[in-house]
Amino acid sequence: MSSPIFPDLIPVIPEILIAIFSMFLLILGVFLREKLAEPLIRYGSLITIFVAFIILIVLPEGEALTFGNSFINNEFCIYMKALVLISSAASILMAREFLHMHQMDRFEFYILILLAVLGMFMMISANDFIALYLGLELQSLSLYVLASFQRESTRSAEAGLKYFILGALASGLFLYGVTLIYGFTGNINFNFLYSFFGDPEFTVPIGVIVGLVLIIGALAFKISAAPFHMWAPDVYQGAPTPVTAFFSVAPKIAAIALIIRVMIVPFGNLGEQWQQIIIFISIASMVLGAFAAINQTNIKRLMAYSSIGHIGYALMGLAVAAGPITSYAKDGIQAMLVYITIYLFMSLGTFACILCMKRGDRMVEEISGLSGLSKNNPVMAGVLTVLMFSMAGIPPLAGFFGKLYIFQAAIQSGLVGLAVIGVLTSVVGAFYYLRIVKIIYFEDAEEKFDRPIAPELRGVLLVSGLFIVLFIFIPTPIISLAEVAALALFPG
Repeated sequence: MSSPIFPDLIPVIPEILIAIFSMFLLILGVFLREKLAEPLIRYGSLITIFVAFIILIVLPEGEALTFGNSFINNEFCIYMKALVLISSAASILMAREFLHMHQMDRFEFYILILLAVLGMFMMISANDFIALYLGLELQSLSLYVLASFQRESTRSAEAGLKYFILGALASGLFLYGVTLIYGFTGNINFNFLYSFFGDPEFTVPIGVIVGLVLIIGALAFKISAAPFHMWAPDVYQGAPTPVTAFFSVAPKIAAIALIIRVMIVPFGNLGEQWQQIIIFISIASMVLGAFAAINQTNIKRLMAYSSIGHIGYALMGLAVAAGPITSYAKDGIQAMLVYITIYLFMSLGTFACILCMKRGDRMVEEISGLSGLSKNNPVMAGVLTVLMFSMAGIPPLAGFFGKLYIFQAAIQSGLVGLAVIGVLTSVVGAFYYLRIVKIIYFEDAEEKFDRPIAPELRGVLLVSGLFIVLFIFIPTPIISLAEVAALALFPG
């Protein structure tokens, strides 16, 4: 443990690296010519992410606290940060062709992603509510600008404005909740709050419950869980497609890590108070994601509702962790981490396919535009079919095992009703995934999509497809890493 005056900087090396390189690349981009700046900053951003990933892997094992116990690094933080870096690098790779085609290839795009990643890292490693809020706002401010990055598009400007207004509302709810927690406890450090609420003589006042509800509501907004999902469909549809791809993975992973740490660490001893809230949000998200997507015609809006449903499934693991049978808490978080890892590859692969859907200078976003894809581009049709089957949870693909682990954890912990609702909504949700497959293979062919596909998109499609198909044969590495990460939250 380090002192606040001379903090131990080793656990913070990835954050320091990203902050320094973000500022360096920003200054470099300002002084270079525009045509030279964009590719140089893009490669510089990818190198920064790669170096940060390597540093994460070689950091000393075990828990490290620094900056007056406001920053923590352990196996859980490293696991979630690694997922954020993977998704951010893939988003940068997928964006190049789209940005060039729409004359948006400005170097600021990559700087904003790096700053958003820095905010996500702060969120994941925050060990008190002030550090958490700083990371949350740094990420959010970057995302607001990214959502409206296509300045000539009114839809993009509208998406950024909606995201900003609702994001400000969520931040206000969060701060008010934290204020109530501080007022009743006198502290905002996660470890202190865990011990404080664990006192057998402590009686939970109504003010703490209200503060907890406000914090959960704000965090539910960040992961677009129902009923705080209202921003997601419009922002997904209006934002540039590479930005939507980024929104669908990296910020969600960081927010999932945040809600896990906030619920398990400071409020771990108040599981009875917040379990029912998480169960309600999980059910609402699964039901909304299953039924609201059925009539969607725009594939980006469909993916927004799909992501809401997937968040509902993932939250089942958090509900398990709050249950009275503490021996299953680790299993619930482990299943949650496995599910979100699989979701990352499914989502990236799907958005890579969406970015391949273009004819001339026009992006095709309507689901009907996929008709006859199997005849025009059988390879892309095959990959998209595999991804849709996996999202529907059809065996033996990775998506099936993700849901299997979640349902198994819920049943073992006694949440059988929640698991049954999850299975039923999964069956309903399979309808719109299979409808896409039907359009691809059984409807009359439309005009061919542009070819060849950009090498970056081919790479993302290849990696995503292989992961989804081969997970059944080599699941152990992901499951083992998720187990180690989950155990870091339960040191006792």
